[in-house]
Amino acid sequence: MRSRYPSSSTLAYSFGPGPWTPAIKAIIIANVAMFLITYIAPVVQVPLWLNPQSVVHGQIWRLVSYMFLHDGVFHVLFNMLFLWMFGVELERMWGTRYFVKYYFITGIAAAVTTILVSFIPFFGLQALYFSRTVGASGAIVAVLLAYGLYFPHREIFVYGIFPIKAKYLLLILGVISLFSGGNVAHATHIGGAIAGYFYLKGGRLHLLSEFQYRYLKWRINRRRTRFDVYSGGRADDVNRRVH
Repeated sequence: MRSRYPSSSTLAYSFGPGPWTPAIKAIIIANVAMFLITYIAPVVQVPLWLNPQSVVHGQIWRLVSYMFLHDGVFHVLFNMLFLWMFGVELERMWGTRYFVKYYFITGIAAAVTTILVSFIPFFGLQALYFSRTVGASGAIVAVLLAYGLYFPHREIFVYGIFPIKAKYLLLILGVISLFSGGNVAHATHIGGAIAGYFYLKGGRLHLLSEFQYRYLKWRINRRRTRFDVYSGGRADDVNRRVH
């Protein structure tokens, strides 16, 4: 995918979000390492995957450990690809500490949602109580949601050819993610999205500061244009007054 970043005077293109940030790098390495370990020794997954029955009986570490397990190559590949594509810029903007909190809180909330849903005695949902869940999808969906809220109009080029605004692409990816599994996947994905939304709403002061920064930047750029002040070197001085 390729992103297009609009500004007041130029359009910049970027293949991907750029270099790995610290948290993204650590999370991807940990997930790939765990995938290789469990591929060689599948039995390692048994005490780590999310199982509501086990968590209720005290094995609370499963609320976190399940996020580092994946069922297959494509499962871990696409989860980590989405994390890199849409998480790097969020970490740069929020800072590593805030991003890590958001990632793990939404991932844990997704697991808790799965457990709570398993107590619903309708539509066969009680079968989830004995099910197993693996994957970082709950937290990844929350990352997609956050990116869509912050950069809804960012144009992303799928395969470097087809332009689509971030809010539409992420909606499509979210729907695909939602319907890519059974009831367990639905509960986990929905739980991650809801947790992410309310977490960001609870951090509205952080969002407000970001909007204030962007508004101030817009006003500065507008004043520069109004008074014919331009950034750049000699190539920008052609047919412009010098100040």
